[in-house]
Amino acid sequence: MNLIFGIFLLTLMLITGIAVVRAKNLFVATTLMGIFSLLLAANFFLLDAADVALTEAAVGAGISTVLFLSALSLTAEQEKPCYGGRLVALGVVVITTLALLHATLDSPRVGDINAPVHQHVAPWYIEQTPILIDVPNIVTAILASFRGYDTLGEVFVVFTAGIGVMFLLAHYPHKKPHKPHQGLRHYLIQRLVGRTVIPFILLFGFYVQFHGDFGPGGGFQAGALIAAAIILYALIEGTDTALTVIPSWLLTGMVSGGALLYSGVGIAGMLMGGNFLDYSVLASDPVAGQHLGILLIELGVGITVTGVLLSIFFAFASRKHF
Repeated sequence: MNLIFGIFLLTLMLITGIAVVRAKNLFVATTLMGIFSLLLAANFFLLDAADVALTEAAVGAGISTVLFLSALSLTAEQEKPCYGGRLVALGVVVITTLALLHATLDSPRVGDINAPVHQHVAPWYIEQTPILIDVPNIVTAILASFRGYDTLGEVFVVFTAGIGVMFLLAHYPHKKPHKPHQGLRHYLIQRLVGRTVIPFILLFGFYVQFHGDFGPGGGFQAGALIAAAIILYALIEGTDTALTVIPSWLLTGMVSGGALLYSGVGIAGMLMGGNFLDYSVLASDPVAGQHLGILLIELGVGITVTGVLLSIFFAFASRKHF
C-alpha cells in the first residue's frame, strides 16, 4: 500500500514540477512550488524520515513560499519571455536526468539489511548510543553528539546565509516613507483562523524543540515551526505589530546568540578537561553530561534558525513595495 501511495505522490510531484516550469505567471509558479514541497514532505514521511519531513513541510511548503511571495512583490507578475538557449537547457536536463537514473540503479533498496551502511556504520550507532548517550532517538544522538562538528558547521552555514541575504535586502531610507504592511487584520475569517492556529503551531514548535531526543525533531525543525508561527502573525496583524512583539534587536541577538551558544558548549567542554563538543565532561555522570550538552546545542540551533528566518522575512517586509 505504501508503495502504491509513494508512486502516486511521485507522479503528482512530476506533474507539479512540469507545471512549475511551464507556468508563466510567477504567482502560480510560487504556489505550485509550495505544493511540490508539501508532496515531497509526504514522501519523506513515507520513507520514515520524519525529521526531514518536518523540516521540508515547515521550510519548503511554509516559510519558503512566503519568502518567494515577498520577493514577488518586488518584481513583475509575469515571467519575461526568454528567446534562445532552449536546446542547451533541454540537453542539460536530459543529461542530468540520465545521470541521476544511472546513479539510482546502483543504490540499495530501501530497508535492505545487506546495504553497506547497515553492515558497518549503523550497527555501531545502534549498539553504542544506549551506552554512551542513552537517548531513544538515534538520529538526534548522531547529529548532535557523534557528528556535532557537522551540525555546528550547518548552523554557521545558516548564520552566514542569513547575514548574506540581509545584506542584499538592506533597507535604505526613501524620500517618501513607504506605507507599513497592515496585514489581514480587516479580514475576519483569515484573522480568526490565524489566531486560532498560531498558539498550536508555537506549542508544537516548542514540543519538537525539547522532545527531539525522544522523537522526531530538534532545533532545525523547531526553529522553522516557531518562525512560521510568527510570520503568520505578521501576515495577519501587520509587520509593525509583529516587530513590537519580537523587535529587531532581539532578532539580531538570536541570529548570533544561537551559534555562540553552540560554540560555547564546545568551549566549555574543553575548559572542563574534555575535547571540543565533548559533552560527557559537563556533568559528573557522562550520560547526564551528554543529555545536557544535546539540550543546549539544540537550543542554540533553534534560536539561530528562528532568528535567521524571521530576519530574512522582515528584511523583505521592510522593502518599499512589500
